[in-house]
Amino acid sequence: MDRIAAPVHSAARPEELVARQDSTIAIIAFVALAAALVVLFRFPPVLDYANHYARIWLLSGGIGEQPFPEIYAIDWNRTFTNVGIDLLAISVGPLVGADRLARALLFLAIVLPPLGAIGLHRALFGGRHYWQIAMLSLGWCATMIGGFINFQIGLGMALFFACADLRLQRRNPVLLFAWRLAAALLLTVMHIFSLGFYMAIVCGLEFSWRFDIVRSKAGLMRLAGRLALAIGACALPPLALYLRTTALPNAGGDGLGLVWNDGVVLIVMNLFSAITTYVPVVDVLLVLPLILICTRAVRAGDIRMHAGLAVAACGLLLLSCVAPLHMLGTGWISWRFPIMTVLVVMAMVCPFANLTRRQALLLALVVNLAVFGRAGWIGWNWWLAQQDAAAVETVLKKVPAGKVVLPLGHEPEMVGDFAHTNRHFAWGLDTFRHLPTLAVPFSHAFVPTLFTAKGKQPLSVLPPWSEIAVPEGNLVPISVLSCPDMMQEYRGYAPYLSDWRRRFDFILVANADIPDRHVGDLMPAGLMLIEDAGFAKLYAIDKATPAAPLSVPAGCATAL
Repeated sequence: MDRIAAPVHSAARPEELVARQDSTIAIIAFVALAAALVVLFRFPPVLDYANHYARIWLLSGGIGEQPFPEIYAIDWNRTFTNVGIDLLAISVGPLVGADRLARALLFLAIVLPPLGAIGLHRALFGGRHYWQIAMLSLGWCATMIGGFINFQIGLGMALFFACADLRLQRRNPVLLFAWRLAAALLLTVMHIFSLGFYMAIVCGLEFSWRFDIVRSKAGLMRLAGRLALAIGACALPPLALYLRTTALPNAGGDGLGLVWNDGVVLIVMNLFSAITTYVPVVDVLLVLPLILICTRAVRAGDIRMHAGLAVAACGLLLLSCVAPLHMLGTGWISWRFPIMTVLVVMAMVCPFANLTRRQALLLALVVNLAVFGRAGWIGWNWWLAQQDAAAVETVLKKVPAGKVVLPLGHEPEMVGDFAHTNRHFAWGLDTFRHLPTLAVPFSHAFVPTLFTAKGKQPLSVLPPWSEIAVPEGNLVPISVLSCPDMMQEYRGYAPYLSDWRRRFDFILVANADIPDRHVGDLMPAGLMLIEDAGFAKLYAIDKATPAAPLSVPAGCATAL
């Protein structure tokens, strides 16, 4: 077991028996494949992407087109973090166009985290080991499919910055401190969680390769001093920006708004967010070979590990288990830590560095099949989703500029239909809820659910439009229009539903080709079907029709 936690210079076999490993071709192929997916599929089933796209379009110049000058305003004092893509939209968007910029950002969100982990692995262990191919599988996870673009790009930035930090640690301490200040500032602006990730990696790298440092009092004191300087340098930029800001994320006046993963099952499911995409069982099967490689390497004693990063990974794993699911108006906080943990774990170990040619070819075959099989699975789901996105675009052509669109959806009886695996991810969450926000760039219409959260986005909604807008919203089921009790329940978080006939001009229904589990295809009186594109339907609202339904459908009894 001496090889575990040993630096890269250790060797277990004569040099002539060790096959040369080179992961470069596979890495280039994966990056090309990711680029092809982004180019081919304009609106993939990535939850928040369509909403980000609409905001990028506004910030890239669309806000100056009618009717948006009277609807939206840009206020950079609303937030100091989570604005990386917003800054790029307002600076680069007018030059390259919103569509190209949005696709480029999605591409970076996919490839930067695994490429950053590969870069750190090469900085630690040297060489182009086949294990680095396995890291490409981490391009797909729940936060990626959830469309957390700032967060994903921030993870990649943190890993690349850590590579630079590693090279500077034995040089001028003043230069190192200045570098950490600059890195912390950039990461804070991109996403505050990426700064925390960078701090965890830097502290792990300062810890060194072995645990021997904890056996010496002098060594511990030197380590404590280095960690204090590192944390101090990283904490100064966000503290300075925090003191300047006028807004922080909130939970709609509900204090911290804490929601926990209260139970072992929920915690385990949360941990699986590091690999979960559309169907968890498929994800586990495609990642299992990579797990087996590590376990086999441990049994064979052919694995090297960075001890300091192992400590950092343990800390991130603990946070994965104890972090709240929601807090301060921000959802899925606990999802952020498992992917951080796995990125560090894969970067900190080097299994099977000493293999014969035959063994190396077998290792390359296994990791390539696992990684590109997983990419193929993602591509299949993205291909399935294109007809859904096209349906939304089709119905939006019927919406005149300046109109107000109410987004609703059919709530299916069950999820998991193999013909529609693209429509849900991570334990049944829908991927299509934000497609109606495309009414902003495509129809120049208003949708109440565009991201305008105070403390997270610089975009705000002006009165009187703010009366029917929410900073973040889900897709409300159509049954709220026919079920009074359900309407009462949903008004708490979707207040725009009150007096919806007067406030809105059109209703866009998503997932319309699958009957709603409560009311089927039933819609209230006074709605005229304008366009039926299968997945999406568009109804015009007759504002003269009485608000109260004539009768309550029987399915409403099971709606709550």
